[in-house]
Amino acid sequence: MAEQQAPDVKLPDPVELSRAMTRIAEQSQKLVTDFLARQAADGKTTAANPDPMGIGHAFLEMTARMMADPAKLMKAQMTLWQDYLTLWQRTTQRLLGQEAAPVISPAKDDRRFKDSAWDENTLFDFIKQSYLLSARWMQSTVSEVEGLPDQTAKKVDFYTRQFVDAMAPSNFVMTNPEVLRTTIETGGENLVKGLEHLLKDLERGKGELRISMTDYDAFQVGKNIAVTPGKVVFQNDLIQLLQYTPTTPDVAKRPLMIVPPWINKFYILDLREKNSYIKWAVDQGHTVFVLSWVNPDERLAKKSFEDYMIEGPLAALDQIKIATGEDSVNAVGYCLGGTLLAATLAYMAAKGDERIASATFFTTMLDFAEAGELSVFIDEEQLNYIEGKMSERGYLDGSEMATTFNMLRANDLIWSFVVNNYLLGKDPFPFDLLYWNSDSTRMPAAMHSFYLRNMYQKNLLQQPGGVTLAGVPIDLRNVKTPAYFLSAREDHIAPWKSTYAGTQLFSGPVKFVLAASGHIAGVINPPSAGKYCYWTNEALPKDPEAWLKDTAQAPGSWWTDWQAWVSQYSEGTVPARDPSNGGLPALDEAPGSYVKARLV
Repeated sequence: MAEQQAPDVKLPDPVELSRAMTRIAEQSQKLVTDFLARQAADGKTTAANPDPMGIGHAFLEMTARMMADPAKLMKAQMTLWQDYLTLWQRTTQRLLGQEAAPVISPAKDDRRFKDSAWDENTLFDFIKQSYLLSARWMQSTVSEVEGLPDQTAKKVDFYTRQFVDAMAPSNFVMTNPEVLRTTIETGGENLVKGLEHLLKDLERGKGELRISMTDYDAFQVGKNIAVTPGKVVFQNDLIQLLQYTPTTPDVAKRPLMIVPPWINKFYILDLREKNSYIKWAVDQGHTVFVLSWVNPDERLAKKSFEDYMIEGPLAALDQIKIATGEDSVNAVGYCLGGTLLAATLAYMAAKGDERIASATFFTTMLDFAEAGELSVFIDEEQLNYIEGKMSERGYLDGSEMATTFNMLRANDLIWSFVVNNYLLGKDPFPFDLLYWNSDSTRMPAAMHSFYLRNMYQKNLLQQPGGVTLAGVPIDLRNVKTPAYFLSAREDHIAPWKSTYAGTQLFSGPVKFVLAASGHIAGVINPPSAGKYCYWTNEALPKDPEAWLKDTAQAPGSWWTDWQAWVSQYSEGTVPARDPSNGGLPALDEAPGSYVKARLV
């Protein structure tokens, strides 16, 4: 029998390793020194207020409530010990060569444990199950504490999950089989390269960790993303108005105006030709106008929510009339852009303005009573903290908004990149969606404070007269404009049951459609992809579950359903309109300059 050869293992070159570690140590020392100096200068925490967001206080309150019921706590501890005892017994069975069913298994979509060693190797299977049992125990114990105020309970539950996600064995070298295997195979080069990635990200964030999600050099706005041809035909302090070049000989008489969110950039609707909603709408024969929001700095600190209405959709309506001669448009609002569109419709209803003939809302919340996990960040302590930071510089930094959204899906948007970039030492994969996700925007202080307090905290938009814009108390119930609501079933930013509540506020005809997938993939789903499905129901009962129960499911993209709906309001066709020789001067090529301003 031939002697089995040991696999080749690449041993590290001691000279190269020494040089690399020396370089990393020198760079680390400088970065850490600079970071500590900035922290001290910024005064992010002080002796007088070491917990400005009230997280520690929430956990203290939770602990006090938990200790008040020792019998319940003891029962939870016993349950955990019983689970561990079962795990030890079954692990012993496996070590003796016997079959043993797992005590607990990860969710089917949990990609942290996709490596086969997590199941095939008894030790790693034990580590995996130990973590899952502890995570389940911790989260269930915290969630079952009674007597906590709702906001405190949400905060404790959310940050407990952040801790649980951070402590996953997949996030550490010695307990991740793929990382261990790679370390042996490369002689530790993966960890050296991972340290270099880490330091590069710290340097890019000026001392704060900005995890690279993609190859940022692989994309350039206007070059290989956001490339649908068109012109900038108008500009003010807050928007550049883009008009796109037609691709059909005739177009719908009534133009289409798209109001994207300004928390992100509009080109999520125009990433590449094959998945561009803007390009697809142009190809369906729409004269498409898009508001491209400015990336504001301290000079726009006093711009308010009503300024965004006046200088955004209302200004765009005036210019679209000049460009096309049309008195009305079909409008689309996405997320926060949809919230602004609805508020604008209510303002216009109060003024007798009927220039929006139909309105489409993508993943838009109008009633914020059940705002999902984003409401975790909306209590008085945290709002005061955010407003304090905004008052210092006039805006909320885009990176802080990005971190908030990433925390909602920490395993996918934080820890997977920690493992890939820092532990495995791999370069991030070029991915246009993640490039867009990292292309942060700032929020003007006055606007953002108004939005957080009046919508998220006080839920005033859904109350008649609860919000006043430009001196006009608005009421969504006075909106009679036909409306199409599109929500996504797995949306973690605008939960579909929360967005469904908006259908109960308008007085005109409303259609609600539910797409599969989440906040982005549920919306950006071109028919050519043949992916997912959507649900429709002509009835609109108050209870969203009752609506879902009686829905009809259709395969593929909802885009075709929307096109059939909006065509009712097209007013026939006219010869195609070229922005190069329309009623407005062409100031620049699309996508314009506002969208190209990057923070990092």
